[in-house]
Amino acid sequence: MPSPEPPPSRRVFFGFWPNETQRAEFAHATRKAVRASGGRPVPAENLHATVLFVGSVLTSNMPVLTALAARAAAQARPLELVFDRVEFWEKAHVLVATTSAASAAEHTVAEALNRVLERETSRAGMHSDVKPFHAHVTLARKVGRVTHGLQMHPVTWRLSELVLVDSKTEPAGPVYTVLESWPLGAATG
Repeated sequence: MPSPEPPPSRRVFFGFWPNETQRAEFAHATRKAVRASGGRPVPAENLHATVLFVGSVLTSNMPVLTALAARAAAQARPLELVFDRVEFWEKAHVLVATTSAASAAEHTVAEALNRVLERETSRAGMHSDVKPFHAHVTLARKVGRVTHGLQMHPVTWRLSELVLVDSKTEPAGPVYTVLESWPLGAATG
């Protein structure tokens, strides 16, 4: 007897997805550091800041997840992230851009989302990877080590929405698809 097929699911995360102009500016500002890293560059169309990695979610639970995200996004305000540092994260073998001065606003949406998800996802059988939010953008993967060239020109992202992204791992690298978005601060007047 063949084993039953697993129920359909998606691998998803919440994030901030900048517009095309912001992504192009970001790629330009970090290209020397990426080249110096010797790693596999992240394509400009994939540049984003992950707010919360959820992981595999049953398709039947997606409406619950999107309702939670709408509530969390409504509790936050639009924000501005200034990326001005490049770091090599040795354990993950990635080169990332980070912010040297974290703002309270950037943590608000992540904390609201974390609170809502922690409280309610287990009721729907979901488990998310809740960690303190540290704004970063992955620039290159499979980086062995970096000895120089970790500089970038500051880039400002003005962000007004939270997105839910489907993540598929292909041989050529991750493929991201924005599934849904919610305006930040929709509950405020």
